Amino acid sequence: MSDTTTGPGTKRVDPRVARTRSLLRSAALELAAERELSGITIAHVAERATVNRATVYQHYDDRDALLLDAMEDELTGLTGLLARCPLVDRPDTMPETFLDVFRHVESRLVLYRRMLGPCGSARFLNRLQQLVAEQVARQLPAPGAGDAGTAADLRAHCAAGAFIGILRHWLLAPDLLASDVVAPWAWQALTASR
Repeated sequence: MSDTTTGPGTKRVDPRVARTRSLLRSAALELAAERELSGITIAHVAERATVNRATVYQHYDDRDALLLDAMEDELTGLTGLLARCPLVDRPDTMPETFLDVFRHVESRLVLYRRMLGPCGSARFLNRLQQLVAEQVARQLPAPGAGDAGTAADLRAHCAAGAFIGILRHWLLAPDLLASDVVAPWAWQALTASR
């Protein structure tokens, strides 16, 4: 199975490839909801997806690449919510969109806990950092000449790191608070760090 090219700059994915990748992503997410990531192997994913291990390797280099691809829709949903949230010029009063971010994570709590936990995926964490920093950077003023671009990039990654730190702290706490309880505290912490 391979991707099919239909013309210059246009790439169409063979429907069999798309179907197989969808099966693999679903199998990986099901397994991640059931057990820690360290307990998931390519063989487990292949068995759950009812394909052989060689098929998995035709589509993904390793388990972490598969898990990251499987979580991409979740990350898209999360960063879509963050795009509507004022991450740079934060008002004193928490916007509803910030609570929506925490509700989104809470709706897939087990997956986010596994992906961001001590046995989680470094690739997922890096991708999340990149996507959140991009959302912050879009809200920053356009950089001027010289090193202003570097300063803006550092500011974006600093804000992304603060947000992810709060998110991880909430997710990994032994007594998990509800999203509507923790979001105002998280907003207060972020606002205090201006």
